[in-house]
Amino acid sequence: MVPLSFAGHAFMALPEAALYWPAQRALLVADLHFEKASWYARFGQFLPPHDSEATLDVIEALVERTGAQAVLSLGDSFHDAHGAARLDPSARKRLFSLTERLDWTWITGNHDVGVADMPGGRRVAEAQVEGIWLRHEAEADDPRPEISGHFHPKLRLSLRGRHVSRRCFVGSATKLILPALGALTGGLDAGHGEIRRAVGAGAAALVPVADRLLRFPLS
Repeated sequence: MVPLSFAGHAFMALPEAALYWPAQRALLVADLHFEKASWYARFGQFLPPHDSEATLDVIEALVERTGAQAVLSLGDSFHDAHGAARLDPSARKRLFSLTERLDWTWITGNHDVGVADMPGGRRVAEAQVEGIWLRHEAEADDPRPEISGHFHPKLRLSLRGRHVSRRCFVGSATKLILPALGALTGGLDAGHGEIRRAVGAGAAALVPVADRLLRFPLS
């Protein structure tokens, strides 16, 4: 875990694409996209069918490592409105176990806005914790400190003739965008115009590596 300071609060950035907030004992994750593979299978495109279990593996490991007592999931937790209903019994049991023993908050995203019944926890459109707004998609015109997801940012570099792509955080003075944690999620280049518009001037791609947080300014 690598220290990351934002809006006067101390966080820990995790290379698994999550953020830990020690003062709140809270794990922040975004864009889990549970049941993405089963959604594609309905249309004849077959992806490895274990994406939900793989994503749960990561969440369970992060909860164990950090000692988190709360989880804040920043939207698009399910890939579509019927994703929760398609969870197989094993994944459903594991998810219910997490939401029963942790203070779990689901923030609604554009993909999961129509989910009828979330598996435990509570569901909100957005939340405010210690002066920081938590929502799915950044609101560019809101000057208040904000943590969000939605864009699945990735840093793409060319090093010694090789193209390298890493999930990354994108931060500015008042905005912090989390990478997607879901096993089958793609990504948008961190320097894309939509991301830069959302976070404003002075933004940088942030990559936790070993004991350091690498910063790559986005021009």
